[in-house]
Amino acid sequence: MVFNSRTVERPSHVPEEAVHEFDYFRDEGLFTDPHQRILDLVDAAPPLFWTPHNGGHWMAVGYNEAFHILREPETFSSALMSAEAAQQAGPTRLPDGRRIPMMTPIMMDPPQHTRLRGPLQKTFSPRTAIALKDDIEGLAIDLVDAVVPLGYADFVTAIAEPLPVRIFLKMMGLPDDRISEFRAMVREVLEPRGFDPVEEVLRMRRIGDAMIDQIIARRTDPQDDIISLLWSVEIDGQPMSLELMEDYCCLLFIAGLDTVINAMTYGIRHLARNPKLQTQLRADPEAIVEATEELLRLYSFTGPVRRVTRETKLADRILQTGDIVFVYLGGVDLDPREFPEPDHFDLDRENKNHLIFGAGPHRCLGSHLARIELQTLYRVVLERLPEFRMDPDQHPVFHPGNILSVSKLPIRWD
Repeated sequence: MVFNSRTVERPSHVPEEAVHEFDYFRDEGLFTDPHQRILDLVDAAPPLFWTPHNGGHWMAVGYNEAFHILREPETFSSALMSAEAAQQAGPTRLPDGRRIPMMTPIMMDPPQHTRLRGPLQKTFSPRTAIALKDDIEGLAIDLVDAVVPLGYADFVTAIAEPLPVRIFLKMMGLPDDRISEFRAMVREVLEPRGFDPVEEVLRMRRIGDAMIDQIIARRTDPQDDIISLLWSVEIDGQPMSLELMEDYCCLLFIAGLDTVINAMTYGIRHLARNPKLQTQLRADPEAIVEATEELLRLYSFTGPVRRVTRETKLADRILQTGDIVFVYLGGVDLDPREFPEPDHFDLDRENKNHLIFGAGPHRCLGSHLARIELQTLYRVVLERLPEFRMDPDQHPVFHPGNILSVSKLPIRWD
């Protein structure tokens, strides 16, 4: 994440031709039609460019450039502050003594990242995801059937939020009667109001507070859930700590809910705007698997950030130690050099190797579960909901930032 909103002068190592004005937090086009705005950006800007906004940083919107960055953690670090800077950054606790949960291990590099990712990897195997398929389908049916008689819905609040939240509660072993509480926290994540470091810290603490009692309880009373499984794991021969458990659970909350909700919403938005595609997939449900991958490519919305650890050359540009690079995957997966006619939904596209789930050591752990949730949701919607369209009297609500999120998607049907 870029840590401030100020505009800065171009550094001496950045040539004028590498500069492109773009503010991924405040660009007006991202609030109205982010997909079109990003297509325009990819068309107008170099694959790797420097922007003076948000403290000044590089942005990668080219596929090859992004792939290289994500797979070379030695040069492009996920630790956005050096060890020396982190020591000077201040306390890791709030004034009242409460600890600030960290995004472990996302903001780490190998080998530390590899060591701490291992326990999470065991909880998100393909087998685990497949075992949840019936639960996902049952929940999707209940949610869709509830809105069918209404003729309209805000897809986000009616379906996209409650489906992954309920699955998350089940996986973590958290009580289902707390869904309202957890949905409220999801809305805080989905509706950012610009980057406020204090609010970000407090938000992480609130998420940790919501789970801390259950985390502690599972240490002595294990159940059949992820929290209990993580307590059973040793790292380098040492037992799991409460601090690391809290970090893991906060990470799973943000990564596991925010990503799936947004992916579902962008996919349904595309279907609502393309009735012929709805008809095609209703007639051939087997094609939903390929359609899901093309929708993920077409509407990537995440943006990992990296810190340059040593002077390096990329895309004929010299990047210096300490430079920040924002890998704008919404643009990367629309790179025409990798995906011909990138704005066109092509069910038969041979290359659908999008990067929405990342690449390299930080590739998304929950990609198997996300795919099952998405494919199941699309199938249930197309089976049980009449042909639907965007509500002409209301508009979607988009929130630019590191995650290009959607908090409202009004749809209608007859």
